[in-house]
Amino acid sequence: MSDFHPIEEPLEVVFFGQDEIVTVSDALDIAEDATGNFFKTSIGQAKRYGYDVKTLCSLNGEEISSFALAVLSKGVRVLQDFEPRSKTRDFYFICLQDHLILRALKRDNNLALLPFLVYILTHELVHIVRFSKFFQSFEATETERAEEEEIVHSLTYEILKRSSLAKLDYVLDSYRGHRICQIGAG
Repeated sequence: MSDFHPIEEPLEVVFFGQDEIVTVSDALDIAEDATGNFFKTSIGQAKRYGYDVKTLCSLNGEEISSFALAVLSKGVRVLQDFEPRSKTRDFYFICLQDHLILRALKRDNNLALLPFLVYILTHELVHIVRFSKFFQSFEATETERAEEEEIVHSLTYEILKRSSLAKLDYVLDSYRGHRICQIGAG
């Protein structure tokens, strides 16, 4: 008797077009503003959290996922000061998975790109703030990562729940099950 393995449809690789790239930019503006307001960070403070957003066409192998809507990768940026030695600072890349985001939109007619991207980008910005403030280490065990995901989904909800952005409530409701934190007594 052989094991049953469902046939998965091949993952079609599709990239954001120009309209979607403009929407990514708009969503990032909203996400940055909402996240900054929540964490009470000024524009100057927020710029210290070094990050950039990449889409599928500019991702390399380890940044591409077959299941996550975004992958956060970490690098180091060298800052040149007037001092003889250079300083380094963590730098993050929010790697959007165009193909998976577009697939989700195609699968669910109630989902709209702008609020979906606002949620995704806010979620990743919360990770960056938490890593930068040392609330969580970027290098974590699977258990720590799972706990961190629940915390970040909860914070993302808190940040966005009062937004008047059309169809964002649908996205927030869709992620309701991801916000349930179980904190052990240790």
